[in-house]
Amino acid sequence: MAKKIQNDQSEAVNKSAEIDSNIVADTQYHGLMAILPSGLRDYALLARFDRPIGWWLLFWPCAWGLALAGGAIERWDLLLWFLLGAIVMRSAGCVYNDIIDRDLDSKVARTAARPIASGRISPKAAALWLLILCLIGLLVLLQLNLTAQIMALSSLLLVAAYPFMKRITWWPQAWLGMVFSWGALVAWLEVNPLLLSYNLYPMLALYLGSIFWVIGFDTIYAMQDREDDALVGIRSSALKLGENIRAGVAVLYILALASWSAALWMIRPHMLIFLALLPMALHLFWQFIRMSDARALEIFRSNKVAGFLMFMAALVVGQSA
Repeated sequence: MAKKIQNDQSEAVNKSAEIDSNIVADTQYHGLMAILPSGLRDYALLARFDRPIGWWLLFWPCAWGLALAGGAIERWDLLLWFLLGAIVMRSAGCVYNDIIDRDLDSKVARTAARPIASGRISPKAAALWLLILCLIGLLVLLQLNLTAQIMALSSLLLVAAYPFMKRITWWPQAWLGMVFSWGALVAWLEVNPLLLSYNLYPMLALYLGSIFWVIGFDTIYAMQDREDDALVGIRSSALKLGENIRAGVAVLYILALASWSAALWMIRPHMLIFLALLPMALHLFWQFIRMSDARALEIFRSNKVAGFLMFMAALVVGQSA
């Protein structure tokens, strides 16, 4: 009898995983993910290797900071290190988040089949996987100067607190914005390790703009989960804004563009900086006019393109300073 129950549970978990791969729209369940053995696949899913958009969104602020500080061409190798760092640290963050959120995840349709929430991976095994990812992140950290290393390590408290924000505030997206934008500060300090006033203000303006950008796109992403989040008590900016969500996202994106304009102007006080920002502004406007629950994931993913457009603006301005 016990063996039969265990087999039934295993079949239920496998069925859940199959359903998840087919109907969870933000999973790219193909390529390498499709050919991995089931055991390894679960660890890859736990690290969100099936969702590369996440590491691009973490990488782009790093690239912006490096480019606007004027180091993207001379220190091009750092772009590769920052990309590796974004991949492993975003994955580590997801593993940590799933360990903390396993009870909540099991109550939400979109997340119920995640490896820890479904029981396919134990919290202890997930913690070991988290340690491995962090060790790879340490390798990236060692490529930076001391000032940048200290700045990078100072983000750990923000990262550790993030999973709890959805329980205590309606604006967990703001906390995520601080975390995901931190790379702009790290990259900037790698090029300009001395915190002088002429270096400090454009760095902070770039960081602030990135925070507004992250809050905006993650509010759009949270539109998918409003019904489930309300049922299980998860808080989000999408729920808080309610019927005003379009206006809220518009304000956030305007504030992002204003902050970035200030950052670019402090580096190169010329009207041409607004021309450099125009493609990014048009893309954010495109996101705004297409906003809907049905298109939320499509718009969210399009921020990979938005990040590149902002990188080009920062590169042009940073190299012309």
